[in-house]
Amino acid sequence: MGAWKDRVRYRLPRAAVVLHDLAMVWLCWQGLHYLRYSLQPSPIGFLPFSTTVAIVLLAQGAVFWRVGLYRGLWRFASVPDLLNIFKASVLGLIAVVAGLFFYSRLDMVSRAALLLYPFALTVLLGAPRLLVRTWKDHGLQPSAEGAERVLVLGAGRAGEALVRDLRRMGRYEPIGFLDDAVQLRGSRLQGLPVLGKIEDVARVARETGAQLLVIAMPSAGAAVMRRIIGLCEESRLPFRTVPRLSDVLEGRSLPGQLKEVAIEDLLGRKPRTPDWKAIRGWLGGRSVLVTGAGGSIGAELCRQCARHGAKRIALVEVDELALLTVQAELCRDFPGIECIPVLGDCGDPAVIGHALRRVEPEAVFHAAAYKQVPLLQGQLREAVRNNTMATYTVAKASREANVGTFVLVSTDKAVDPVNVLGATKRLAEMACQALVDPRATRMVTVRFGNVLDSSGSVVPLFREQIRRGGPVTVTDPEVTRYFMTIPEACLLILQAASIGAQQAVYTLDMGEPVPIRVLAEQMIRLAGKQPGRDVAIEYIGLRPGERLHETLFHLDERYTSTLHPDILQAEPRAVSPERVLHALERMREQVATYDLEGLAQALREAVPEFTPSEDDVNVRAATVVPFPGGRARLQ
Repeated sequence: MGAWKDRVRYRLPRAAVVLHDLAMVWLCWQGLHYLRYSLQPSPIGFLPFSTTVAIVLLAQGAVFWRVGLYRGLWRFASVPDLLNIFKASVLGLIAVVAGLFFYSRLDMVSRAALLLYPFALTVLLGAPRLLVRTWKDHGLQPSAEGAERVLVLGAGRAGEALVRDLRRMGRYEPIGFLDDAVQLRGSRLQGLPVLGKIEDVARVARETGAQLLVIAMPSAGAAVMRRIIGLCEESRLPFRTVPRLSDVLEGRSLPGQLKEVAIEDLLGRKPRTPDWKAIRGWLGGRSVLVTGAGGSIGAELCRQCARHGAKRIALVEVDELALLTVQAELCRDFPGIECIPVLGDCGDPAVIGHALRRVEPEAVFHAAAYKQVPLLQGQLREAVRNNTMATYTVAKASREANVGTFVLVSTDKAVDPVNVLGATKRLAEMACQALVDPRATRMVTVRFGNVLDSSGSVVPLFREQIRRGGPVTVTDPEVTRYFMTIPEACLLILQAASIGAQQAVYTLDMGEPVPIRVLAEQMIRLAGKQPGRDVAIEYIGLRPGERLHETLFHLDERYTSTLHPDILQAEPRAVSPERVLHALERMREQVATYDLEGLAQALREAVPEFTPSEDDVNVRAATVVPFPGGRARLQ
């Protein structure tokens, strides 16, 4: 019974549309011929229905069905639908002429009526559709009581689409636009006036009684966004923004959804355009294994792999709650993907061997690592065990299991290491080089800097400090760091892996370095407060292992461009596999006996470029190194 009712509910509206369109065809044909022949001295009478009319209805109806006119919804009628209607009218005219030629040699068929037919029919069919669209969009149904009055900043396509979405929700009442374009001054969009320039936001908001500001400029650059945010703050009104198209496509935001202005909107990160075909061609239908799957990078790698075609994902994680959380999320969002959780330390050969045998992956992403620079300065044994020895264990097991590609997620701190984190990650890169065999697993290393809003970044720390009322602690007024968003970093990791050659080391274009002081100030402003007045910024000095500026490039590594403009390939520095493997074996014994002095000495010997920050008299110096194909940047 339910299925029968569903079929009726589906077919009745479409049947009504078909009857409406055939009625318009009848009205158009009869009306044009009536007008044509009524001008003669002795008008010719027309029957309401005849064989000629039947042929017209059958021919035009068949064309309507063939071109898919009834697959669209009147609710969303637009210019493409009008073009489709006009195409159907022209093709219908050809079919009608052919049918009537064979029936009556076009006897009593007006040539003038034939010329006007497709245009008149387009108007008769398109007007009702657009009227329904207008009625729905402008919500002739009244807005919800107490709807919030919204002033939209930006009168472009995003602003126009936003107004339609807001009206559809009913909880908001758009009252007008602000835009800096001179040609839009005094014009109307979706029936709403453009009330002035964006810099007039405080005055216009006060005069119109606006309760919410919405920034509908998803393509605006960081400098423009910072200016607009400053103007919004002066108005003392809450403000939101619309998501970028890339966020909608990646499932991080919903169309029409209003979101808080995020710190990444203000830091100048340009949207990346991955080579989707290359990623999906390499990843589609494969099994992958991700270590550290519960961490910020690991979890996002799992999501990206699931989104881009992986059929099976093994989640290796030592934290049971993090493992449970990421598994539940993947099963909810990607029910067609097989998720295999493996609880355990990836540095344990038994754990990683079990995971590899169970999944038989074609690719392994090693994202598990300790990343807190100041903490690791006093935790040398755990840094070596987890960052270096575990990497060697996973890479060696992957090679023995004939995995196609092993990807080490590394860091810019490994380029010219001055701290324990950088040195242990550099040694991990060298361990992967020592395992390279042209006939076996591809060893790919991907380096990048800090990740916004990851569990170890300063963003969550600053957010909590702001919530408590401050102070926000910054190490030094001059300190800078490179930042990427988590999804951006993971997409570029997949991109690098898809083009990776044997023993490849890739560096991601991190954009411009961001002063941490500026980051703190912007986050305070996004919280609706003023730096120095509502929330203090306190400078506490560089912590152990830190330096003012990070380095993206090493003098001994030659960098060449790749197929993707945001990824550079470095020529790995030469290493002696025997020397590296000997150092790892020696350090394994020192890890087992917790020999910190021996580990420190062995790490310095294994990584000759490792210059601890306390020994580096030039640690505060900065040099300018150009990113090939891009602008010079401070490092």
